[in-house]
Amino acid sequence: MPRPSATTRAPRYDSAAAIAQLSAADPKLGRLIERAGPFTLRVSSGLSPFEALVESIVYQQLHGKAAATIHRRLLESFHGVCGAGVHPTAQHLLDCPNEQLRAAGLSHNKMLALRDLAAKTVDGTVPTLAVIRKMSDDEIVDHLTQVRGIGRWTVEMLLIFRLGRADVFPVSDYGVRKGFALTFQGLKPTKKVEPSDLPNAETMHKRGKKWGPWRSIASWYLWRACDLANGKMVLPGAKE
Repeated sequence: MPRPSATTRAPRYDSAAAIAQLSAADPKLGRLIERAGPFTLRVSSGLSPFEALVESIVYQQLHGKAAATIHRRLLESFHGVCGAGVHPTAQHLLDCPNEQLRAAGLSHNKMLALRDLAAKTVDGTVPTLAVIRKMSDDEIVDHLTQVRGIGRWTVEMLLIFRLGRADVFPVSDYGVRKGFALTFQGLKPTKKVEPSDLPNAETMHKRGKKWGPWRSIASWYLWRACDLANGKMVLPGAKE
């Protein structure tokens, strides 16, 4: 799941215009927006695609505190090569021994995924930040899902929370699906959610046509629908 980095900024798109258009296009969504309040999404601006995906792979299917510890140990293990506070390069990750990665707490599968990410960064499959900013959302998905352990959901989180793309609709995300059911399908906040309570992708895409080109903003408010139902913050998250 995405976490804010040390350097964040507001998205560069016009969120006020987005909210006005979404509310006009879909009054039910508009009522959710009114209840949930201001749009406060922040974009992590200090990470390259390689660095963001290293973090994403480490965090997959782990609780935040444990993942943060492993990620910190991984970066600290390169201090002797890179210096403190400097992220290792893809080549550094390729050159390091397996024992170094294991000592940080990485599983075998995550080690393989990180090495594949590093190799595909070196060969250009994973673009630089300058290049990726010029690519379409679909092109970015096509490139990055070639990396072992990176599925569409992970790339969608990068598009929303790292690159600040405005029209991304992560229909496989549990929080977005639950927020959709709460907002549009009458799911009661107190009900234990069963798989049959959640919408399928076709149903979500059909309604989501109303929301273009602002589906990232609509998704953010569907996450907020879960917050309102639970009385606590629910960060985006899903298994690949």
